[in-house]
Amino acid sequence: MSTSSPSNGKAIHPDCAIISQHLRAREVCSQRRRIEVQNQSDHSGCRTEWDEIGCWLRAEVGQVVNLSCSEVFQHFSSNQGYVFRNCNVEGWSEMYPPYEEACDFSDDNESESETSYLYTFRQVYTVGYATSLISLITAIVVFAAFRKFHCTRNYIHINLFSSFVLRASAVFVKDAVLFADETLDHCSISTTACKSAVAFFQFSILANYFWLLVEGMYLQTLLALTFVSQRKYFWWYILIGWGLPSVVLILWVLTRFFNDDRGCWDDTDNVGIWWIIKGPITASLLVNIFIFINVIRILVQKLKSSAMAGNNDTGHFMRLAKSTLFLIPLFGMHYTVFAFLPENTGVAARLYIELGLGSFQGFVVALLYCFMNAEVQTELRKWLWKCHSPNHLNPAKRSITQITIRTRGEFGLPPSSANISSV
Repeated sequence: MSTSSPSNGKAIHPDCAIISQHLRAREVCSQRRRIEVQNQSDHSGCRTEWDEIGCWLRAEVGQVVNLSCSEVFQHFSSNQGYVFRNCNVEGWSEMYPPYEEACDFSDDNESESETSYLYTFRQVYTVGYATSLISLITAIVVFAAFRKFHCTRNYIHINLFSSFVLRASAVFVKDAVLFADETLDHCSISTTACKSAVAFFQFSILANYFWLLVEGMYLQTLLALTFVSQRKYFWWYILIGWGLPSVVLILWVLTRFFNDDRGCWDDTDNVGIWWIIKGPITASLLVNIFIFINVIRILVQKLKSSAMAGNNDTGHFMRLAKSTLFLIPLFGMHYTVFAFLPENTGVAARLYIELGLGSFQGFVVALLYCFMNAEVQTELRKWLWKCHSPNHLNPAKRSITQITIRTRGEFGLPPSSANISSV
């Protein structure tokens, strides 16, 4: 999650903003010194000097120069205090008072509290993504194991589940690559591994939203074209769900590599390049909102016509409609709201929604499309019953069971279910 630097208005992590501003100030000060050396014929007075914290501009002998605390330490202090230096014949005097006395720095307890909060927050979204990962993989296994669920609808669900699996995995990979080693300088690190991790993360986000779009498109096609085979559209769905994100990602990677190859590519400083990712996601959500409205219109028409005809033949798509109509606003509205706002708007809300609540999205998807599905529940109950049925015992145990039943029959005793279960 990125936040903005007050100095430049760009989206950048606060710690990196401090370092970036410091390096920029040092470079500006060095440029002034070089210009003075080239152009100054009179070498009297005190030249521009960088004291590793602030820049003291050229002054004449006898002048007293001051630096504002709020200018030098704008990220740490809002105090309007000043530090001073005199320009003497020998050069610059020692500053007075020292920085630590003149500038009232923020309390360290506040920083520790924020660090503790972020650590707790990371634990929460780690639990969320782990829960989603387990539930999604289980749902994929269920749909793949039972032949009854082998149909276009569930193939699309499996691909949506897979995109959420990629998303959860990408978060873990990104955290492992970028934040596993606390000694690394995350503001200046620029390795192939970290760039690949961020690119993989962006691809998972793209695929996630495009497969949500495919779910909406499939539902609309199912409602609008009742008598058309859905299988022939499946490969188009694959192309949209995996192909378009791949094209967008390749375009973004090439653009960043040739035009903005800085850091780990996890910033959003260059708004134009960031919209290569943000634009298609926003477009997919806008299309899904249109589908959302259109599907509701079609459903209302079908329900009215079914009520007038005195039948109820809409049940086969009503369950899918309820799930999809629930997911589109749940997963898309917050992104649409933030899409057209500056990146520094609602940072805390973005963090809470995209990482906190977003980490449990995969679990919600698996719950709606799989575990709460009546057909899935029925098949799982049948499978569990068959697992405990004598017909599904191995041959040796089945023979013992049959002998036990025959023996009890010869003595005129009824077969005992207890004996069967004990065998």
